[in-house]
Amino acid sequence: MNLEVNTIMNPSPVVTNSSRNLKDLSYEMLASGLQQLPVIDDGKLVGILTTYDMWKQYENRTSVEGLTVGDVMNTHIVKIGPKDKIGTAAELFADGRFKTIPVVTESNEFKGTITAFDIIKKVFNSEYTSAILYKDKFAE
Repeated sequence: MNLEVNTIMNPSPVVTNSSRNLKDLSYEMLASGLQQLPVIDDGKLVGILTTYDMWKQYENRTSVEGLTVGDVMNTHIVKIGPKDKIGTAAELFADGRFKTIPVVTESNEFKGTITAFDIIKKVFNSEYTSAILYKDKFAE
């Protein structure tokens, strides 16, 4: 848990930008099973889009035509630095509100994401030589 986040983060997750059409992106997210996407403009993290954010928009409007990601993304983002400890990320995940935490530099440059599963995988692999049920998920 004292390792740095950058040792287990995903440095190239699927991302989007704030000008993307919300309706088009929602179909892509549904098809690929993505529940949240970092929103990156010019290499900087500007928001995060979740299926919950989209659901709220669809529920509260008669039409979502013309809406962009920037219109509905969440800009109150919990984020972590690449040199922060995995234990710090684990504590944030223990809160239960997050599935993915963006990893950014002090100047808000996007570096990747870390998930609770990344931490579980690291702990599991440090304790066991191989998985029994989900070998493909826990292989390093």
